[in-house]
Amino acid sequence: MNNDEIRANLLKRSRASRNERFGKLISGACITIIIAVVVSIFYFVASKGLATFFEDKVNLWKFLTGTIWNPSAKDAQGNPQVGALPMIVGSFSVTFLAAIIATPFAIGAAVFMTEISPRLGKKVLQPVIELLVGIPSVVYGFIGLSVVVPFVRHTFGGSGFGILSGTFVLFVMILPTVTSMTVDALKSVPRAYREASLALGATRWQTIYKVVLRASTSGIITAVVFGMSRAFGEALAVQMVIGNAMLLPQNLISPASTLTSVLTMGMGNSVMGSLSNNALWSLALLLLIMPLIFNILIRWIGKKGAMR
Repeated sequence: MNNDEIRANLLKRSRASRNERFGKLISGACITIIIAVVVSIFYFVASKGLATFFEDKVNLWKFLTGTIWNPSAKDAQGNPQVGALPMIVGSFSVTFLAAIIATPFAIGAAVFMTEISPRLGKKVLQPVIELLVGIPSVVYGFIGLSVVVPFVRHTFGGSGFGILSGTFVLFVMILPTVTSMTVDALKSVPRAYREASLALGATRWQTIYKVVLRASTSGIITAVVFGMSRAFGEALAVQMVIGNAMLLPQNLISPASTLTSVLTMGMGNSVMGSLSNNALWSLALLLLIMPLIFNILIRWIGKKGAMR
C-alpha cells in the first residue's frame, strides 16, 4: 500500500462520523422548524392584534385603560368601546391571589417531602401531586362550579361567581407545579450546607429556615413565577366559576372576566377582519406577551441565583 492509499484511508469518513453528521442535520432541521413555528405564531397573532390600532385606529391607551367592552357600540366621540381593563384586572387578580395562596402550601409540602419525611412524602404526597397534574381543566371547572361557587355564596355572600372562586380553582391547579419545582429547588441545595449548619449546633428547623430555604430562594421564586405563568393562561376552569361579566370587579365576590374567558366566548361569534374580531386578537396578543414576560423573569431570577 503506497502513501496515497494510506492517506486516502485516513481521510475517508467512517460510518460513525457519517451517522453523527446525519444526526446533526436532523437535529438542526428540527430546531429550525421549531423556531419557524414559534416565529410564525408570534407574527400571526401580532399582525391580527395590531390591526386594532393601525387599521381600526383604536387608541392603545384607551384600549388598555377603558372599562367598557362592547366592540359593536361606540361612545359619544364615535370611538369603539373596546376597553380591556376589566379583563386585565381580572386576569392579574386571580393569578396573583392564586400564587399568594399556593406558595405557603407548596413550600410546606416541599419541605415535608425533602427535609422532614422524604420516604413518606415520596410514597404519599408525590402520587397525589402527580394525580392533580393529570386532572383535566374541565374537571376542575365542574368541581369549582359544584363545590367552590356554593361555598363562596353561602360564606361570603353574592352569587358565588367571581374572582374569589376563580382564585380557589387556580390555587389547586397550580399547586402541583409550584410544589414539584420547589422540591427540585430544595434538593439542589448541597448536603454540605445542612451538615455544616447542624455541626454548628443549629436545630433541624433552624437549618431548614435559615439555610435550606434561603439557599433555594431563587429556585422557589422561579417556581412561583412559573405557576403564575400557567395560571395566567388558564381558560376553561376559570371561565366556569368567575361569572364572565365584562365589568371592572368591585370586590372579590363580584362577577368578573379574564382575557382567556372573553377570548373563548367571543372568538367563535365574531367575523374575521371585523373590529370585534381584531379586538379579540389584541387580547390574544396581550395573553401571548404576558407569559413571555414571565419566562424572561424566570430566566433573570435563575441567572441571579446562579451568580450567588
